[in-house]
Amino acid sequence: MAVIGRSNVGKSSLVNALANRAQLAQVSKTPGRTRLLNLFAVTSGGTVVDLPGYGYAAVSKSTMSAWPKMIEGYLSSRENLVMVVVLVDGEIGPTELDVGMLDWIRDHDVPHTVVATKHDKVKSSHRVRRKKELAAGCTVDAGDVLWVSAATGTGISVLRGRVRTWLST
Repeated sequence: MAVIGRSNVGKSSLVNALANRAQLAQVSKTPGRTRLLNLFAVTSGGTVVDLPGYGYAAVSKSTMSAWPKMIEGYLSSRENLVMVVVLVDGEIGPTELDVGMLDWIRDHDVPHTVVATKHDKVKSSHRVRRKKELAAGCTVDAGDVLWVSAATGTGISVLRGRVRTWLST
């Protein structure tokens, strides 16, 4: 299973929350800290892969220019890949980059699910509307988006259960 999303969407924080370990994946406020395919073995079997983010990153242009080929190569050639979790920032909604990634994934028939991060940063009075807007922007049904917060733990146990299911197939 792989985790992908824009830089600073919370990929590494989510990996840490799923593992219930604070420092498993390196977390930073600086975009672009994840620069390689970081693989984490799951004790019940399988692997979770933390991919570099797309979009702005505080790295050299040559480093960043290698990422699309590496990411696309991984996503399109892994026979054992059972799911790609596409993280979208719930606070700001899907960007053109997120929509482009979802289009690429769909065009290549890669199994995927949309997970909205930073649930805690969306005002409770705006959540119903935001959930509809985010789902529409990702062209999925609102009920198909799982909302999570690595900071508060919202949705983490549900996602953890899905990960177990995906990795057991």
